[in-house]
Amino acid sequence: MGNRLSKIVTRTGDDGSTGLADGTRVPKDSLRIEACGAVDELNSAIGMLLATPGLPATLPALLLDIQHDLFDLGGELAIPGSVLIRAPQVEKLEQQVESWNAPLPPLREFVLPGGSVAAAACHLARSICRRAERRCWALTRTEALGPHALHYLNRLSDLLFVVARVLARSAGGSEVLWRRERGSPASAD
Repeated sequence: MGNRLSKIVTRTGDDGSTGLADGTRVPKDSLRIEACGAVDELNSAIGMLLATPGLPATLPALLLDIQHDLFDLGGELAIPGSVLIRAPQVEKLEQQVESWNAPLPPLREFVLPGGSVAAAACHLARSICRRAERRCWALTRTEALGPHALHYLNRLSDLLFVVARVLARSAGGSEVLWRRERGSPASAD
């Protein structure tokens, strides 16, 4: 394989367009590019989570696999008509959700993002995942997307939520639960 990115500055995007992997030029703010960008941002957020010290032993390998899957999803978005996310990838996420969730106590309230640095990073990745899913759904209103891409993002956000719960607990912290009744703020007299 030759050098894929031998020239970084090309000036081809100076007109507000960018090239898809199939050579098609599209506006940089097209729905497809918005979806690509959100998936790329998600992959970066997972990279930040991976850089957090003290993760449970089995988590880095799982997150690295997810990063590869997200790169595949980016490829699927960059090559209209291609399908790179498949049912086994979605099924693996479902199994991971069940496995990581099994030892956790049931929730009685919503969880606020936080609890530890790693848990907060995981919640950030989860919220970016939800945005990527919304961008991909918006794209499907006008263009086709592989049948498993949206399922993958939906399961991934579930997994990131569960993992954030695990991380908050494994750091010796606790989950920050939403308190419906917080009292009214003190009034300034």
